[in-house]
Amino acid sequence: MITLALMADTSDTSTPAPNRADRPVYVIGGGPGGLAVAYALRARGVRAVVLERSERVGDSWRRHYDRLRLHTTRRLSALPGLPMPRRFGRWVARDDVVRYLEKYAEHHRLEIVTGVEVSRVERTPDGTGWLLHATGGRELTGAAVVVATGFNHTPRVPDWPGRDSYGGELLHASEYRGPKPFAGRDVLVVGIGNTGAEIAVDLVEGGASRVRLAVRTPPHIVRRSTAGWPAQYSGVLVRRLPVRLVDRLCRVQARVALPDLSDRGLPLPGSGLYSRVLEGAIPVQDVGLIDAVRKGTVEIVAAVEGFGDGEVVLADGSRIGPDAVVAATGYTRGLEGLVGGLGVLDARGRPVVHGGRTPGLRPASTSPASRTRSAGTSANWPWTRNA
Repeated sequence: MITLALMADTSDTSTPAPNRADRPVYVIGGGPGGLAVAYALRARGVRAVVLERSERVGDSWRRHYDRLRLHTTRRLSALPGLPMPRRFGRWVARDDVVRYLEKYAEHHRLEIVTGVEVSRVERTPDGTGWLLHATGGRELTGAAVVVATGFNHTPRVPDWPGRDSYGGELLHASEYRGPKPFAGRDVLVVGIGNTGAEIAVDLVEGGASRVRLAVRTPPHIVRRSTAGWPAQYSGVLVRRLPVRLVDRLCRVQARVALPDLSDRGLPLPGSGLYSRVLEGAIPVQDVGLIDAVRKGTVEIVAAVEGFGDGEVVLADGSRIGPDAVVAATGYTRGLEGLVGGLGVLDARGRPVVHGGRTPGLRPASTSPASRTRSAGTSANWPWTRNA
């Protein structure tokens, strides 16, 4: 989840603002982050209004592929104020996540307005609040704004040379639902994040005739659990240890727990696991990829460089001709148009500050749910699907 909180500077009281206390806090996004923030604000007596662009909460989760399950345990994946039901099992399925989010909104009686998309946020002319420009020409004024639109906002497909003239089937991973349309076909999956790895395995199990996985930078791979011990728990335990120490421990663990896949195209990365995490590279949790690569049912190939003459051109100079290409190449946060003029984003479109230093309201970064997911970062956030 990604949240960005904005609050007007109220230190200047020379300008009367009699309606300031009547303005709600607007939360943009009805996913897990937005719902948790709305609950935290209500628990503190602050009116929070969630603005969701779709017609239902948790819309992004409804559009994920069918086999998706959380990589974090049910107990540590719940939002504040409502545990996940035991019947969901340890690794919660996509549809159960959606049911939980719907129940969460109902249980806490959150104030949610659907079908409203905010296109731009700016300061009010008097500087005492925020003006939200929304669909239908709406202009909403809030005391503060929390942007909780998530990491996976806008699908990103690289501008590969020849992409527009490619005649084969090319789709982003956000459009992938299941393997049935690809049964008996040769498929190339581009990107070995958690999404790409899971889709590759799903295609193999679903009957694709050949599955190749294009890899630019070999990732760290961890078992989702070892002897019943979830990788998430290890992430929580080591988060306060020195980075170099954690890197060494993880390297030893990988050599003991994982087979050497170097001859299959997946050598152990040179940099440490925790160092990579701090750079934003989430490790791949194994849900069948290791066995598939070892058996050769998922073939590792070089990164995609472009398209030409109906074929895919790879970084090693080779060309292949799959029937379909699934681009698991990630997303952009899509924040530039929304808050790009407020000086709160860096050159890559990310919030310039994080955690307790976030400008504005603190519940977005200090709620129990937020702390839980931060603690589990080295194992993979439950609400984030990194390509």
